[in-house]
Amino acid sequence: MFNTVENSNTHLNDSMDGALKHYSSLFSLPSYKLAVLITAVLCISIIGLSSYVLFSTPQILNSLLLGITLFVTTAIIDVVISKLVLKDQLHTLRRTAVLSCFCWTFWTLFLIIGIVFGLHFNTIWWFKLSLLGFGAVLTLRFIVILATSSSGFVRQCISVLLWPYLCVSTFLCFWSNVTGSPLTSFLYYLIFVPIIAYVSVFIFLKSLDKIGSKLNGVPVLPLFKAFMLNWVIAANEPLEEHLEKMGENADIDVTILRFDASKHKAAIIVPLVHPGPFKNIGSSLLPSLLKKHFEEAYGCQTCTPLGILGHELDLASQTQNYKVITQIIDTKFETTETLATPFIQVSEGYATVSCQVFGHTAFLSFTLSPKTTEDLPQELGQAVQREAQKYGLTCTITVNCHNSLTDVIDTVGHLADFELAAFKCLQKVASLQKKPFKVGSSTVYPDFTLKEGMGTGGITAIIVQVDDQKTAYVFIDGNNMISGLREKLLLTINASGFDASEVFTTDTHAVSALVPGRRGYHPVGEVMDQDKLTRYIIQVTKEAVANLEPAKIGCKSLTVPQVRVIGGSRIASLSLLIDKTIVKAKQIVIPVFLTEGLLLSLLLALL
Repeated sequence: MFNTVENSNTHLNDSMDGALKHYSSLFSLPSYKLAVLITAVLCISIIGLSSYVLFSTPQILNSLLLGITLFVTTAIIDVVISKLVLKDQLHTLRRTAVLSCFCWTFWTLFLIIGIVFGLHFNTIWWFKLSLLGFGAVLTLRFIVILATSSSGFVRQCISVLLWPYLCVSTFLCFWSNVTGSPLTSFLYYLIFVPIIAYVSVFIFLKSLDKIGSKLNGVPVLPLFKAFMLNWVIAANEPLEEHLEKMGENADIDVTILRFDASKHKAAIIVPLVHPGPFKNIGSSLLPSLLKKHFEEAYGCQTCTPLGILGHELDLASQTQNYKVITQIIDTKFETTETLATPFIQVSEGYATVSCQVFGHTAFLSFTLSPKTTEDLPQELGQAVQREAQKYGLTCTITVNCHNSLTDVIDTVGHLADFELAAFKCLQKVASLQKKPFKVGSSTVYPDFTLKEGMGTGGITAIIVQVDDQKTAYVFIDGNNMISGLREKLLLTINASGFDASEVFTTDTHAVSALVPGRRGYHPVGEVMDQDKLTRYIIQVTKEAVANLEPAKIGCKSLTVPQVRVIGGSRIASLSLLIDKTIVKAKQIVIPVFLTEGLLLSLLLALL
C-alpha cells in the first residue's frame, strides 16, 4: 500500500519541481539601463558603422545618422508603447525596452549577413536582408505581445507594428539616399509581410492552445498570461480564477491543539492542506496567514506545521484560504487536560518519530533527517491514528518535520520504518506516568527575506516542561532546510538548557518561484546566515522559557466542507501541460516559421 501511495506522491512532487524549473527560468531580464545600452551599441556601433563598409567615404555621416536615428526612435517608441498604447501592468518601460533590445539583436544578425553578401555580390543584398530581418522582428513581436498582453487586439497590433515600421522607414530613407533607388518597389512587401507574420504566429499559438484545451479545458495562452502576471507583479487573482474553475471540492480535516494558562498561551494547528503550489498562489501563504489571524483572534502564539499529506490538497485560491481560516477561528472548545507525559523519541533505521501525550491527545512528529524528509502519504497518518486509539488516545496530531533536504528523495523505503517507530512510540508513551506540565511560548521575526527562504511567520518556540524535563519545539516558517542543519540546531538548543528538542518547517511555498535555479527557492540555511539563525532560535527559546507557567490543553478535530482544491490529478496535468507545450513548440516552430521565411524570401526575390 505504502509503495503505491508514495509513488503517487513522488510523481506529484516531481511534476511540481518540473513546473517550477521552467517557472524559475523566467528570471533573466536585464535592467532598463543595460537594455538601452545594448540597443545603443547595436544601433550606432554595429548597424550604423558597419553599413558604412558597403558605401564610399562621404557616406560615413549618413551611416552614423542612421544608427543614431534608429536608437532615438527606439527609445521614444518604447515610452509611447508602454505608457500610452499597451498601458498594462506587464509591459512596463523596462520590459518594453528589453523586447526592443532582443528585437535589435535578432535584426542585427540579418544585417550583418546582408553586409557579407553585399560585399561579395551586390549592395541590394544588405537592404533585402534588412527587410527579411524586419519580417522576423514582426514575428517575434507578434508572439511576445499576443502571448503576454491583456490589452485589446487593436492596441496589441499597434504595439507590434509601430516600432518596426518606423525603423524600416528609416532604412528605406537611408537606402534611397545612398543609392538613389525609388522606394515604391518595396511597398508590396511592406503590405504583405505583417499579414504573413500574423498568420504564422496565429497558427503557432493556436496549436499550443489546443494542448491546454485538451488537457485541462483551458487554452494555454490565458494560463500563460496569468502565470506571467503572477511572476512579474505578484498578481494572484488571474491564475487563481483558472485554478478555481479547474479544481474540485474536498473536505478538509483540521486538528487544533491549544494550551491555556492564565490566558490563551499557545496553539498548534494542523490543517490537512498542503501549503502550495508556489509564491502567493493557492494555499502557499496559509501557514503564515493562519498564524496571523489565529493570534489576532486568541492572543496566543500559534504554530502551523505541515501535516502528513502531499500536493493533492493544495487550495485553489485565497478565498479558500480564508474559508478554512474562518472556520478554524470560529471553532470553540474547552481546555481541560492538565497532565502530560515526558517527550520521547524512537528511531528505526533513518526514520525518527517523536511523541508526547497531553491528556488524551498524542502529538507525533516524523523526520528522516539527515536524509531528505519530504511529503508523506496520508495513509501513514491514518494508520498511526488508528493505533493511537487502541491506547485510549482520542485525538492524534501527526506532523511532518520537513526538516532535511538533499538531492536524493527516497522516502518510499522508509515508510514501514516510520510506522514501526510510531507504533513503538505509542506503546512506550502509554506506559509513562502523566504529570502536571508548564508551557511557555514566543515568536521572533528575523530580518531574513522570502528569497533567503524565510516566510513571514518567523520562528515560534513552544516550551513544554514536565517534571524536570524541558522540551523545545521550534517552528520555522520555511520550505524545508538543508541536510545537517537540524542536527546542528538541536545540539545548540539542548546545550542551552533543554533536555530534548525538535525543529520543524511549515513547508510554506511563499518562498518558492522567487529565485532562479533548479528548485526556484532556498531551503532554510542554504543562503541565510546559519549563525544568525541559531542566535534567533536561542533568543526565542529563552523568551519562551521566561514565561513558563502551569497549563492545560484541549484538542479539537473539525472538518471544513466543500473547499475548492486544485487536486492531485489537476496539478499533475498542469505540470505536464508545461512540458507538453514546450515539446509541441519545438515540433512546430521550425515548419511554421520556415514556411513563413520562405514566403518572405520569395516576396523579396520578386522585388
